[in-house]
Amino acid sequence: MSTPTHRVSAADIERALRAALSPSALAVDDDSHHHAGHAGAREGRHFSVRISSARFAGLSMLARHRLVYDALQPLIPQGIHALAIQAHAPDEPGANW
Repeated sequence: MSTPTHRVSAADIERALRAALSPSALAVDDDSHHHAGHAGAREGRHFSVRISSARFAGLSMLARHRLVYDALQPLIPQGIHALAIQAHAPDEPGANW
């Protein structure tokens, strides 16, 4: 198995999500510093995503997460180890933070 290069950044993730999902609100945080020394930290970086997009309207949480992962698929081998996702349609509670 190849070792990830850990080159992916929060800005890369933000660009990919903006292009694929046209969010009305988006925040991407690199949480890797919270996981220093953790075994998974060697496998890649940890990110949190909060996203609001009309594309999520009427979809289950699982379907929303799949859209996010589909948008990020090319970046995952570049060092995404963990991804925490909060995905909302714009008219839902929690969509505007």
